[in-house]
Amino acid sequence: MDTKPNREPDVRGMLYAAAGEQKFRITRHLPAPDLRHFVKHYWMIAWDLRGQPPYVQEVLQHPGVNLVFERDNTAVYGIVSGRSQRVLEGQGRVAGVLFQPAGFYPLYREPMSRLAGHTLPFRDVFGIDSGPMEQALFALEDGEAMSRIIDGFLRERLPEAEDNVKLVNRIIETVVDGRDITRVQELAERFSLHTRSLQRLFLHYVGVSPKWVIQRSRIHEAAGMAAAGAVPDWAALAADLGYHDQAHFIKDFKAFVGVSPEEYARKLRHREQI
Repeated sequence: MDTKPNREPDVRGMLYAAAGEQKFRITRHLPAPDLRHFVKHYWMIAWDLRGQPPYVQEVLQHPGVNLVFERDNTAVYGIVSGRSQRVLEGQGRVAGVLFQPAGFYPLYREPMSRLAGHTLPFRDVFGIDSGPMEQALFALEDGEAMSRIIDGFLRERLPEAEDNVKLVNRIIETVVDGRDITRVQELAERFSLHTRSLQRLFLHYVGVSPKWVIQRSRIHEAAGMAAAGAVPDWAALAADLGYHDQAHFIKDFKAFVGVSPEEYARKLRHREQI
C-alpha cells in the first residue's frame, strides 16, 4: 500500500497545467488508509495574484465528487460533464477532497445522477455550518496537517464501504489504468455484468454513464500526451484509444476540451512561451 503522504499532483484533469502552475501552487495528499475506498486524494491550492489580472483555470474533471473548503464558500461539487472553470484572483487558498468515483454515495445516500452538474452548500449535505472546519483548516499552513483534519471529519461520518462502492471503484480503475477497454459492452463483460446493470450501477453510485467514463479517461490521456511536449500522431493515437476513425476522436476531444487536439497542442505551446 502507498503510504507516502505528500505526492506529486495528478494534473491530468487540469487543462494548460504548465501555464497554471506559474500562477498557483498545488499539492496532493493521500487520505488515511481506512478512507481510501472513499477518497482518492486531497488537494490544496494556494495563489498570490495581487497586482496581477485574474487567472482562469480550466478543468476536465475526474469521475468523482469534489468537496471544496474555502472561506465562506465551502461546497460540494457534482461531476461536470464538460469543462469547468475556476477564477483565481487576489490571494487565497482552498482545500479539496476528490472522492473516489463511488466514494461520495455513502454520504449522499441518493442516486448520484441527481448531483451531477450541481453544487450543494456544505450545510445541505452535512447538516452543520462549515465555519469551524474552515477556521481549523486555514489556521494551518501544512497540507499534510490539513489532510489529517479532513480525515477525522470524514471518518466520523462515513460507514463501512459497501460491496457495490468497492465494485464500481474497481471497474473505473480498470478503465483509467488501461487502454484495452474501449466499449461499454467490453467493460460489462470484463466484470460479468449485463450492460444495463452496469449502466444502473454507474448512474446510481457515480452519476454518469460508463460511456462517459471511458471517453473522459481517453481524452484525459490524449490531453496529457499533448501536454508532455511532443505533438502526437493524432490518427495513430485515435486508433490506439479505440476510436474507429480520427473524426470521431476529434469530435469527442472538442466536445470535452472545447478545441480540436491540434488547436489544444498549439495553445499549450503558446501559453508556455508567455
